[in-house]
Amino acid sequence: MAAVEIFSDDEQRALAPYFTNIDGPVFALRNLPEVVKGALFARYSRSAKSLRRLFLDEFLEQVSSAHESTEVGVQRADKLYDRVFDEYGDDSVAQLGAAHIACEGASNILTKVLEWGRLMAYLEQSTRYIAYNDHVGGRWKYLVPAELATSDLRDRYVGCLDRAFETYARWIEPMEQHYRTKFPKEPGDPDGVYKRTIRAKALDTLRGLLPAATQSNVGLFGTGQAYEALLLRMRIHPLDEVRRYAHLMLTELRTVIPSFLKRVDRPDRGERWSQYLRETRDATAAITQRVIGATPAEPRPEVMLTDSDPDGEVKVVAAALYSTSDLPDDQLLRIARAMTAAQRTDVLRAYVGARHNRRHKPGRAFERTTYRFDILTDYGAFRDLQRHRLLTMEWQALCPRHGYGVTEAVHEAGALSDWERVMEDSAQLYDALYRAGLRDVAPYAVSMAYRVRFYMQMNAREALHMIELRTAPQGHPSYRRVCQAMRQVTV
Repeated sequence: MAAVEIFSDDEQRALAPYFTNIDGPVFALRNLPEVVKGALFARYSRSAKSLRRLFLDEFLEQVSSAHESTEVGVQRADKLYDRVFDEYGDDSVAQLGAAHIACEGASNILTKVLEWGRLMAYLEQSTRYIAYNDHVGGRWKYLVPAELATSDLRDRYVGCLDRAFETYARWIEPMEQHYRTKFPKEPGDPDGVYKRTIRAKALDTLRGLLPAATQSNVGLFGTGQAYEALLLRMRIHPLDEVRRYAHLMLTELRTVIPSFLKRVDRPDRGERWSQYLRETRDATAAITQRVIGATPAEPRPEVMLTDSDPDGEVKVVAAALYSTSDLPDDQLLRIARAMTAAQRTDVLRAYVGARHNRRHKPGRAFERTTYRFDILTDYGAFRDLQRHRLLTMEWQALCPRHGYGVTEAVHEAGALSDWERVMEDSAQLYDALYRAGLRDVAPYAVSMAYRVRFYMQMNAREALHMIELRTAPQGHPSYRRVCQAMRQVTV
């Protein structure tokens, strides 16, 4: 568990009306306008400060000191929700209550679990803008899993991760100097903007040295229904860290939206549901082992289009015509098939219109066709791409078996030997943990430069959005390369 910031008596009194606790790593926001919550979480992803410290430093004066707590209607609402949930089974009512939750000191393994759901909003502390070169509570910012408490490998784990962080911290200034030399400041460049750009490039390059155990802060906003689905999975997760945070989150959420989370730990409801999830997970893992066994993975490119719709263009054209016509869907599809290529192009041009920037998105007709990509790229790039939620995505466990990536800047700056040493140490520690029966814990040790395999299945509208966003020049080279390859294989 991460070290928790200590606040003075005056600070605690200032924080108490707005946070469900002052001394825990998981807490909910309350009694704040929605605009303040949103702005606070937006700053969260660009700051090294804790959320409560950010609030004290930058938001407290904007919030009225007058605070009144009211229980009017709460008991009546509780009875109504109980009746709806239990008697009518109308789960959609659970979409009407929402909450902001902050999870601090979460490993990068846990952050991916937290960000699983599609229908929630997330902001995660960025490795691009935040340097992980400070000690917190006398050590680097990484998790030592509870599963290692009695293991002979604990000291080796700590030593290996300490060396990775020391290497990362030592190379920040040299890497910044490398980029200053490569991209000298132009006379018209604002000094602050230039410094931040150089800093971001250096941190982007070096983030691959950090292990998946690196701790981050995550802000979540979601409905009661979304939190319920998340907690049901977290409560039966094989990792102690995930289960502990599930307990902490449930405790805090019950202080702000208690009516929407009453089923999570009920033996006849949530616990039975979680048991089902555990049973299917374990059964699938067992049969996968029987079916696949020791079959080696065949070589594949970084990005592979494994499935697409050869009739996709025709279907999109038919869908584009749908809302402005009165014809049935199948008839429009016949009409679109009978068109010439030029005629279909005219329809698509009219439907897309004159886009002046990437925020001018074509309509839902582009959701009529889909693509499925199998991707094998570094874990850092996966973390960025995983944030796209309007698609279907699944990933395999992080391990060193697929090798790791190295950018040109690492070679150019002279950091290659240190980079390779950290990667080798990471792989050896993973193997030692795996052989010791700590299979679920082993990914914590893996550096983010190592590759992970995952698939992304999306419609054409989401593909357009993601490819445009993630190929922008200011993006990280790894995910830019992935999305450029997506564009090439779909043409």
